[in-house]
Amino acid sequence: MAAMTDMEKKLAEYKCDTNEAVCLKLVRFPEDLDDESTTFHPEYSHQLYGDDEVAFGYKGLQIQLYYSAGNLSTLFKVKYTARVTDTFDCVEPDDVEGKIREIIPAGFCCNTDDFISLLEKEANFRPFGSLLHTYKVHSVEAGEDLTYQIHKVDVSCPGFREYHERLQTFLMWFIETASFIDVDDDRWDFFLVFEKYNKDGETLYATVGYMTVYNYYVYPDKTRPRVSQTLILPPFQGEGHGAQLLETVHRYYCTSAKVQDITAEDPSENYVKLRDFVLVKLCLTLPSFSSEKLSQGFSDEMVSEAREKLKINKKNQRELTKMRKCLRPEELASHISQMDTRLQHEELEKSYQDVLAEYRRVLERLAQV
Repeated sequence: MAAMTDMEKKLAEYKCDTNEAVCLKLVRFPEDLDDESTTFHPEYSHQLYGDDEVAFGYKGLQIQLYYSAGNLSTLFKVKYTARVTDTFDCVEPDDVEGKIREIIPAGFCCNTDDFISLLEKEANFRPFGSLLHTYKVHSVEAGEDLTYQIHKVDVSCPGFREYHERLQTFLMWFIETASFIDVDDDRWDFFLVFEKYNKDGETLYATVGYMTVYNYYVYPDKTRPRVSQTLILPPFQGEGHGAQLLETVHRYYCTSAKVQDITAEDPSENYVKLRDFVLVKLCLTLPSFSSEKLSQGFSDEMVSEAREKLKINKKNQRELTKMRKCLRPEELASHISQMDTRLQHEELEKSYQDVLAEYRRVLERLAQV
């Protein structure tokens, strides 16, 4: 490869990692705006800035997307210390601002003072929909138990459509192949998690995360809820909110005689681990999974009760499912036919050990509950 010219070296200085450049905040207090500890960054930015996740044309680029903690009112600003046009007249920088405007809904602020005025109205914000579940999580930092609520809502709820347009922008930064959904379809259900907290003697709410579920029709008179999107925002990750949310959603649908079973759309490995934990926890509440019956080994009674009462969908072979996604049918058939017996046994043993390791993690987590 030829050595970089002086011009290429100078231009390379104007490249910025967009995962670092995009700065996100959930703002409760005006002082949070200048507090670096409240900033978090995307896991992904390729859907806006390309596979390289690089923006060209700036030094010290900061793309600030700050949200009020409850209503998600938005402050959007772009800052940089230098732009390529300051030095090179014939080179145009990337339109980083335009890319953001493609995903954030109208009504955002570009002025900090205007945003602070909106923060003062956060005391008027209340969670949408109906309350399904309240739980507490101990915070070491706060030195007390914090209260959280899970609500179910549909798009007909006043103000929710606009709120959801702001909320779903987080998907672009934290789900690798995210896409926005058609909220006009009334078969969507939304489940929201909020933290309930006090500020100057007033009760306020902060957005923690959410889940979307689509209700598919199953002939002749059933539905199959399918989990589509699940996101716990980074400041709240690792605190058990995902498990609380998924358990609440399962309990909600299990009460309906019209529900055939509950599935998930293209689940990630992390989601599968979370689902396994939640389903094992729920199974332990069933009579067929009592300590006495567990000591007698696995039974058909366990299978039928879990499917009937918890609406558990029969799981497919994961590795085969992955291959089906990656290979054409003729390639898949060829791959399987070419595996000799020894190799098949090795693959089975590896899959078996992987499953055992996952089960051990589930049991270890259950022991901590």
